[in-house]
Amino acid sequence: MKIVVAGGTGFIGRPLCRSLALHGHHVTVLSRSPALAHPSLVSAVTLVEWDGTTRGPWERALEGTDALINLSGEPIAEGRWTAARKQALRESRVGTTRLLVQTLSRLSSKPRILINASAIGYYGPRDSTPVTEEAPPGSDFLADLCVHWEQEAMQAEALGLRVLRLRIGIVLGEDGGVLLRMTAPFRYFLGGPISPGHQWVSWIHRQDLIGLVQWALAHSTISGAVNGVAPGAVTMREFCRTLGRVLGRPSWLPVPELALRLMLGELSTLLTTGQRVEPSKALRGGFVFQYASLEPALKGILRAP
Repeated sequence: MKIVVAGGTGFIGRPLCRSLALHGHHVTVLSRSPALAHPSLVSAVTLVEWDGTTRGPWERALEGTDALINLSGEPIAEGRWTAARKQALRESRVGTTRLLVQTLSRLSSKPRILINASAIGYYGPRDSTPVTEEAPPGSDFLADLCVHWEQEAMQAEALGLRVLRLRIGIVLGEDGGVLLRMTAPFRYFLGGPISPGHQWVSWIHRQDLIGLVQWALAHSTISGAVNGVAPGAVTMREFCRTLGRVLGRPSWLPVPELALRLMLGELSTLLTTGQRVEPSKALRGGFVFQYASLEPALKGILRAP
């Protein structure tokens, strides 16, 4: 297949693009900074420069392709959610997706599928009740962002594309993301759960997320919302206890919720609230997770040679 990936140089995009190329696909990556791309990515894909906001020569890369994967978006947890930061998060997701769909509408030969990133933040803070793809959205900032993000992607359905909205949970990998930050205090014997501790953590091993994307590309009956999480959601307390066990460290020093609110403001809700999300559509469709439970996933990442 000919596949274009927007946002293909980050924590998820880089290994996804390498995997797609290894499986024989021709991959083109739309990148804001092609010169800064990792050498392993440069050797595997075609890099095309774009800014994610304006039309340009990059549009030609979409003509005649089979699939478009949109992973674009400013990192959600890189700073306090000020008014300016919220606007940047919206534009990098909602605005960029709108630009891509508008470009698709002008093509004479369109892709057959759009896989558009979203997040389980769509559901808003929840209690311990399991959440499937049929659940309604929440009402906080992140839920509203995801709703508008997905609405822009769904406009491609009118163009004849199969649209898949991939609601991604906490992605676990060895070289970035949340896990890299969480392991640091544990290594210094200062690890512990983020209060209140009973909030749910819906996670997925990065290799399973990559596999889920490839599975969706290959199965033409899969469309709509798909929860990108493992079937083994755990509470924050259990997550940290398991992380400590894998690292051979105690999980004894809770992080106070009030301290997080003072430091991070509204952003702290990403850590102090959660959702017990289930990958119902993936399981019904026959997708097999390599890492369905947390401890094997953490061992595979943290004990890798």
